[in-house]
Amino acid sequence: MKIYNTLSKKKEEFVPIEEGKVRMYVCGPTVYNLIHIGNARPMIVFDTVRRYMEHKGFEVNYVSNFTDVDDKIIKKAVEEGVDAAVVSKRYIEECKKDMAAMNVKPATVHPLATEEIGGMLDMIEELIKKGYAYKAEDGTVYFRTRNFKEYGKLSHKNLDDLQGGNRILLVSGAEQKEDGLDFVLWKPKKEGEPSWESPWCDGRPGWHIECSVMSKRYLGDEIDIHAGGEDLIFPHHENEIAQSEAANGKTFARYWMHNAFLNIDNRKMSKSAGNFFTVRDISEKYDLQILRFFMLSAHYRSPLNFSAELMEAAKNGYERIVTSVENLNYLLENMASGVSQKAEMSVEEQKLLEEAKGFAVKFDEAMDDDFNTADAIAAIFELVKFVNTHAGEGSSEAFLASLKEEILELTDICGLIAEKNAELLDADIEELIAERQAARKAKNFARADEIRNQLLEKGILLEDTREGVKWKRV
Repeated sequence: MKIYNTLSKKKEEFVPIEEGKVRMYVCGPTVYNLIHIGNARPMIVFDTVRRYMEHKGFEVNYVSNFTDVDDKIIKKAVEEGVDAAVVSKRYIEECKKDMAAMNVKPATVHPLATEEIGGMLDMIEELIKKGYAYKAEDGTVYFRTRNFKEYGKLSHKNLDDLQGGNRILLVSGAEQKEDGLDFVLWKPKKEGEPSWESPWCDGRPGWHIECSVMSKRYLGDEIDIHAGGEDLIFPHHENEIAQSEAANGKTFARYWMHNAFLNIDNRKMSKSAGNFFTVRDISEKYDLQILRFFMLSAHYRSPLNFSAELMEAAKNGYERIVTSVENLNYLLENMASGVSQKAEMSVEEQKLLEEAKGFAVKFDEAMDDDFNTADAIAAIFELVKFVNTHAGEGSSEAFLASLKEEILELTDICGLIAEKNAELLDADIEELIAERQAARKAKNFARADEIRNQLLEKGILLEDTREGVKWKRV
């Protein structure tokens, strides 16, 4: 299995730190609003990487955080006149709903920055002790960028070039920095902001230190894969490397994976351009399985253009797979009802099945080559065409069942649901919602969550609002 490593700028054979196990950290969203489709790309891409690793027999410890303390969250809280924690908690729940609707598996751990402050204080103290950080007069703690000799190795940037005018690092507070390139580890609180006590001042952590600490706590000093969008390479991931390696004295991550940008109608997505879409917006028009299929239809390192035409093409492609499985189910149901009684595979069918297994080999070859989901999906389409050609009313039950299993295994690795459950009637949904409400009233939250998940598996998304529970099919 080869992975393109941003650090070396080449594909490298994947060799885990610990045989049979993968430690993987993926930077999650800042929770101040509903997630947008740009957020969805890394969620879907790296969920698929995880699924393929598990398919190959690896035990994956997959950690993806929620940044729940940030300027944008505070701004939103001030606008609403509520505590910042109210905003972050609300949008974490909304994010989890969207992730479930996209069939993104929950992480092994979803740490929250606000629950890891102790670890951040410890790492900052260690960096000060080792001479990599210093406190300014107002209590701000900065990282001495030039003291970390390998700074720039991920983004392949030169420190002197950065000093020449890079505006991302040359931020406010330059007058109290030892060097314009030094970045914040801890900052003093402002009026009305959430804050924590520290040896330097009451304040809150800088963004970069949060991920370094959460990764260290749940995965250890050294991890296999660190992933996220390419916009995070600099300065966020560069700063994570500097902090973590300076504090821990070890290589932080062996492989760095980054997905390319998502554009809308060949333009950068932005609210000002009027081409900003949340995942929830898309769900009103499309099954989010189609969004997932669309995201996987291009290689993760290739820029991806979102448009109505391309989503319609993705819808047609996804429905071809679903229809093929539906046809197999129809033929198998005829078997069960006695219309056809051929149970055992013929010699010819056995040969055909061996041929069909070749598509799984092609699928694995594509995924082994830096997770080329575009070619992997092409292999699924070849299998679908093969099934549509060779499966019919004269086929044996064993042959049909084997073909169905083959399609479902490959689509499941991609996180695509190829076999749709029978739709619940509206009355059944309302009955389950009433049961869930009763369970919540009785404080039986386990049963309430069980019902929510049961409905989600059937394609029913619940939304708890002030007016009561609303639901829709996704």
